[in-house]
Amino acid sequence: MAARKAFALRIDNKTLEAVQRWANDDLRSLNAQIEFVLREALRKAGRLPKASTDKQE
Repeated sequence: MAARKAFALRIDNKTLEAVQRWANDDLRSLNAQIEFVLREALRKAGRLPKASTDKQE
């Protein structure tokens, strides 16, 4: 498993509530949903290494 690092995230309340609803719909925790969204955005932007074998969800 890849190393994980904790950090504080400042986010406005409306955005947080929207992401929480999305996480609930996808049966994920809020943290897992934020990681999923970030990973997908990085993948679509071509910012993830090509050899990445992370298949976390």
